[in-house]
Amino acid sequence: MATPPRRPTNPMEAAEAAFKPIKKPAPPIREPAGAPNVRELVSIRIDRAVLDHFQEDGPGWQDRINDALRHLVAGKPQG
Repeated sequence: MATPPRRPTNPMEAAEAAFKPIKKPAPPIREPAGAPNVRELVSIRIDRAVLDHFQEDGPGWQDRINDALRHLVAGKPQG
């Protein structure tokens, strides 16, 4: 039985194969929400002081955060 050669027969092909760029998988396409203004469950990290500010008025603090963010987005110039 013949022993395979220790080096590749064509070093140029071996070098090109070693440095060939790897194709990254395409990111999944995120489908838009089924209906407009539908809320989506997310998890974010915010500063404790910010959370305390919105929670100090009691229940509904998540709605208040959403309203503040919506107000901020509405004031941002398009483009």
